[in-house]
Amino acid sequence: MNDILPDTSSCWVALETLLRRIAMQYGYREIRFPILEFTKLFARTIGENTDIVEKEMYTFLDRNGDSLTLRPEGTAGCIRAGIEHGLFYNKIQRLFYYGPMFRYDRPQKGRYRQFHQFGVEAYGLVGPDIDVEIMLLAMRFWQELKIDRHVILQINTLGNAAVRAKYRGHLAEYFNRYLDVLDEDSKRRLLSNPLRILDSKNPEMGDLIKNAPKILDDLDRESREHFEKLCRMLDQAKLPYVINPCLVRGLDYYCLTVFEWIAAENKHAQNAICAGGHYDSLVAEMGGKSTPAIGFSLGLERLLSLAIDNLALPFFDIIYFIALGEQAIHTSMLLAENIRKNSSANVIVNCGGGDLSTQLKRADKSGATLALILGEEELANKEVLIKYLREKKPQQRIKIENIEIFLSSK
Repeated sequence: MNDILPDTSSCWVALETLLRRIAMQYGYREIRFPILEFTKLFARTIGENTDIVEKEMYTFLDRNGDSLTLRPEGTAGCIRAGIEHGLFYNKIQRLFYYGPMFRYDRPQKGRYRQFHQFGVEAYGLVGPDIDVEIMLLAMRFWQELKIDRHVILQINTLGNAAVRAKYRGHLAEYFNRYLDVLDEDSKRRLLSNPLRILDSKNPEMGDLIKNAPKILDDLDRESREHFEKLCRMLDQAKLPYVINPCLVRGLDYYCLTVFEWIAAENKHAQNAICAGGHYDSLVAEMGGKSTPAIGFSLGLERLLSLAIDNLALPFFDIIYFIALGEQAIHTSMLLAENIRKNSSANVIVNCGGGDLSTQLKRADKSGATLALILGEEELANKEVLIKYLREKKPQQRIKIENIEIFLSSK
């Protein structure tokens, strides 16, 4: 886990603001749900045989003996909240969320055990048009962050439940012929869910996975039509993509369309920056009314590492009040409060004393553009001395009653 310090927090604010703004342009509204949930929620939705549930969740017993878990992903909590508050009952919902997630896995480049995700989810909509909408939404993120030329959209389909059952049988038959070369994780997945072998990050499994049966060969008519329509709509939208028949996603609840945006120039195995897909049966499995659903999540740490040089950081025009003497301190406090109330300026009042030289050094370190100096002479003349800290301009004196007018013209 890591700290986000003041020198970098402005980058996080800029990124979060951009993501929220774009999501809201598409009609998505923010939902917030707890960091803690009952463990059974994730075991039921993610799948008890997934790596997340078996090895990566932060789970503990509370004082009442209930098993609680720090959320490892957002979809389960989002659906739990939606069912609990009736958000999905005969309603279409476009939602987004942001916040920390927790997984006790081996730290990878750009990932921590407490990490941050931004998620986008749509409920109550069928057909490939909603698939295309959220892919276009994600593309807007990359375009505004100026990384769209450095990411690749990969897509696949997992079909419906009958298709996946048929495909599991074909995969099991195939991988059983190569038990001597399967790694331990793959042998375990072969018994629980053979599709997850395709998600292996072990490079030694690469050729075996590449030559495995393809789910596209097992699709029924409905699943195939959905995927073909999706591809046509992506072509019409001029959104480039690559069909990756080995793309299955790491969670058990996905069906139909699945997709990932990967960093094209990242040589590391973990190069996905955004991933998602359909989970049309999940609301019903959790006790709600049958509701089609699709969504994606992106990791902010990894995205920030790719886009940090292109972020338009917020500019804070800081004014630093230098006060020399007890009366000047009192007056500067009142003046600063009036400036804050009547303008958008950020005003820091020197606290802790210090002579003129000391306070000027503090003003410079604060990043302020202007220093307002108030001493005995200025008080006597009802003036404030203006000193420019970032520009080569001469000092000037302004009457105290005119200081707000002066600052509003800057």
